[in-house]
Amino acid sequence: QVQLVESGGGLVQAGGSLRLTCVASGPFSGSRMAWFRQAPGKDREFVATISWSGGSADYADSVKGRFTISRDGAKNTVYLQMNSLKPEDTAVYYCAAKFGVISTSKSLYPHWGQGIQVTVSS
Repeated sequence: QVQLVESGGGLVQAGGSLRLTCVASGPFSGSRMAWFRQAPGKDREFVATISWSGGSADYADSVKGRFTISRDGAKNTVYLQMNSLKPEDTAVYYCAAKFGVISTSKSLYPHWGQGIQVTVSS
């Protein structure tokens, strides 16, 4: 069973930066990792995903050019660098893992972290 633990959230002013970290344990090899987020009263939405090798990534249009997803295979860790943060980025951010083809659909990710709060003040 893959287990995921997020860290690095917090409160930041608009225009600031944060880096989220997700550490994986269990049979992690070969997995595709992703970040999703859920704002109050809204559905959980896709943010970014990265392949096992780190050679390919995909982003939601709302974060392109501001967020960067990366991974360190040796540390079983995935990162989400968030720059130029906006108040609308405020949400609980979740790390997720799946095996197989790339997907931006939350329903296809069977493994989830507990989530971490990111709050961007205006």
